[in-house]
Amino acid sequence: MVVLSKIYTRTGDKGTTALGDGSRVKKTDLRVEAYGTVDEANSVIGLARLHADGDMDAALSRIQNDMFDLGADLCRPDPAKDSEAEYPPLRMAEAQVERLEAEIDAMNDALEPLRSFVLPGGSPLSAHLHQCRTVTRRAERLTVALAVETDVTEPAVRYLNRLSDWFFVASRIANDDGRGDVLWVPGANR
Repeated sequence: MVVLSKIYTRTGDKGTTALGDGSRVKKTDLRVEAYGTVDEANSVIGLARLHADGDMDAALSRIQNDMFDLGADLCRPDPAKDSEAEYPPLRMAEAQVERLEAEIDAMNDALEPLRSFVLPGGSPLSAHLHQCRTVTRRAERLTVALAVETDVTEPAVRYLNRLSDWFFVASRIANDDGRGDVLWVPGANR
């Protein structure tokens, strides 16, 4: 259990921060950018939840918890050294990716196939879910860039990829099962 009795520590005043293994890096480090963007995505999920209820709110709550798991995974470098850690590091599990896939499939079954690209908008919940999608895509790009430089767990990357798809399908559900989608009309304003 985490206990936070003091919020500021002054340890980051010179532009560095501690990673999950205790090492310190610059706050501009790609790893910090990746898990910081995961945190940002979690914040916009919280905004979306202001418009959600029932099953959608419950699903978003699960995803918010997963996002903290993902941040814990990304803030801990060198997965190959997990067995040497003082305590077992929290890593994303394939089951979390599989749950997203099952939820995407279930939501998608209620939707008619798309005949055009969808513009972000429609209901307030849908608009917020599109924002969740785009911030998650940025987190994915940063995590993939990090994976090019160093080891990142595969479920972490796959989770972000599926999550942005989840938000897209959920945004259509939030638009009256796609009936309220705002469709792109190519060249409409020429």
